[in-house]
Amino acid sequence: MKKTGTELTGVKEIARRANVSIGTVDRVIHNRKGVSEDTKKKINAIIEEMNFRPNKMASLLASRKILNFAILIPAVSDETDYWSYPLNGIKQAADEIRQFGVTVQYYFYDLNSKSSFHKAADELLKNEPDAVLMAPSFVEDSMAFVKRILELELPLVFINSDLPGQPGLTYIGPELYQSGMLAAQLISLAIQKQDKILTVNISTDLENNHHLLRKERGFKSFFESSGNTNRIITLHINDTKFDTAEKVLLHELTAEPAIKAIFVTNSRVNVIAGILAKHKQTDILLVGYDFLKKNIDYLITGQITFLICQRPKEQGYLGVMALYKHLFKISGVEKSTYMPIDIITKENYRFYNG
Repeated sequence: MKKTGTELTGVKEIARRANVSIGTVDRVIHNRKGVSEDTKKKINAIIEEMNFRPNKMASLLASRKILNFAILIPAVSDETDYWSYPLNGIKQAADEIRQFGVTVQYYFYDLNSKSSFHKAADELLKNEPDAVLMAPSFVEDSMAFVKRILELELPLVFINSDLPGQPGLTYIGPELYQSGMLAAQLISLAIQKQDKILTVNISTDLENNHHLLRKERGFKSFFESSGNTNRIITLHINDTKFDTAEKVLLHELTAEPAIKAIFVTNSRVNVIAGILAKHKQTDILLVGYDFLKKNIDYLITGQITFLICQRPKEQGYLGVMALYKHLFKISGVEKSTYMPIDIITKENYRFYNG
């Protein structure tokens, strides 16, 4: 591969000072065999003295190392297209690093099925990847999977949600607790002292969706720490079908007519918005997550007041690039990268590029 003028000059100067050939310097730079330890030490000392940094692209291409990254994330479903966004970011990164011999394989699971998670995880391990990116759900099952990954000493990146206490290369996603606190602050500015607030968790397996519970804890802690007297009611909807969610929500709203604000802890806020719209309840402030088409449609009509967005495409992209940088020793990787917490309204959604 043709080197840049600056790099060629550097390699020439190193070879001159060490009294060796340019080829010998190149072998040391790319850690190839055929150079004695004494010569290697001499050349490395000169490299350090000159503060020489070889062209990273040339180094990667010269290494010719083939690596396989495994991606374990939920599948896009009829209920939500949220996971299409991280997937798009992952694919963008995969396209960029393909030239360096990196292949990316995808393993999808159903958010409503633990068995599908186990099947995807087992298939992933059978194919012996060099690194893993995962979006964890089903806490106990994910922790068991992570244990197997760490036993194999594979670099592991979490996106969208981390697993508390579980080591990995890095976590890239929202600060879940602070995200919940932000939602509480938005609602607190728009309600009266006598109003009640409903937090809604829509999940078939809430105990294993700890990221929803951490948002809820952050939400409640804001009101507790601020001395706010509004009563907060929690509603768990463990059947994500519209008809079932409608029945459960209407029962709660009938029993608690003072509810004037609803906080939905995930992207299924459009389900609640659809129920409120169907029953012409337009006096309830509604806050939820993610820049999805269904959510934007209800944001435009005013049924959803605020959307909190976490840049899922960027999460996917940065997750793959973290593995790439780590394995090719391009740069260090931070233990966590928290996404900005974006607040989207019907007035600014057209300009959002998150």
